[in-house]
Amino acid sequence: MQGTKTIMQDMQILRTENYSSVSRVECYVCGKGLEDGHSITAKTLPNGIVLFCDVHYSLQD
Repeated sequence: MQGTKTIMQDMQILRTENYSSVSRVECYVCGKGLEDGHSITAKTLPNGIVLFCDVHYSLQD
């Protein structure tokens, strides 16, 4: 066909390794966490993000 253009693209797939870390989720006040039967909620305060258990989160409102 007259006027037909062909576009070719060279693609490379790069493999990267992803790393992650985990830390224990515990209440900022009492130190109890999920393994103690508490639910944990994050709250943003002026000094950063703080985690509270279900008992202490209601006291922060």
